[in-house]
Amino acid sequence: MEIVITNDDGWGSQGILALTDIMRTFGHVTVVAPDGARSGYSNAITSDRPMSLRRVNDPQRQDADIYISSGTPSDCIKLALNVLFKGDEKAIDLIVSGINHGSNASINTIYSGTLGACLIAAEHDIPSIAFSIDDHNNPTDLSHFTALIPDMVRHLQDIGWRLGMCYNVNAPQGPVAGIRWTRQAKGRWYDEIEQRGTNEQGEPIYWLTGAYRNDEPEATDTDQYAMSHGFISIQPCKVDLTDYEAL
Repeated sequence: MEIVITNDDGWGSQGILALTDIMRTFGHVTVVAPDGARSGYSNAITSDRPMSLRRVNDPQRQDADIYISSGTPSDCIKLALNVLFKGDEKAIDLIVSGINHGSNASINTIYSGTLGACLIAAEHDIPSIAFSIDDHNNPTDLSHFTALIPDMVRHLQDIGWRLGMCYNVNAPQGPVAGIRWTRQAKGRWYDEIEQRGTNEQGEPIYWLTGAYRNDEPEATDTDQYAMSHGFISIQPCKVDLTDYEAL
């Protein structure tokens, strides 16, 4: 099996190292990761400047091909498809992204660089899975999650992928009560901008901040409900954003 791995925390983060080690047991791994944090980049691509792509050596992972790019997670998948696997993108059997440090459930799906990379894969009808954990600490204890990833990968392979879709997997922090199929919870961020001082010209400086609110906390079939009750959430996502009910 030919596997491509990326993330939005950058090469060297605990999550991508753990995911790389897991996926090496499934086949040959090619890592194409950003050279630093790209959280919140969604499907952003680099079009205003050139991108770099360099191979690096990891003595502990000599059997994997590892590349670092100045681009975004979506750029990394495009580089894999158009440079490393140019003319033979169908050789890629699976693209995985993560393990992201922080939840990519509910409204965060539209901001997530982790999921954004998988949507690029879905655009090309290549099976893909995004893995995230509701824990921003890096490093942290990933063992409750990583122990279950191999069986989840095998199960999703057995189910298969519809054209233009990917799987978004989110895990709670700590012990796992089980795994649930879910939908995206309706929720939003509020109080998102905070002024913190001024610059040298006396102009106000603003920082992105805020708190998340689940707008349907009573719903039991959502990703937020699953994680808040100790379950791993698996949500199918798709590239097509058409609101068919509105047509």
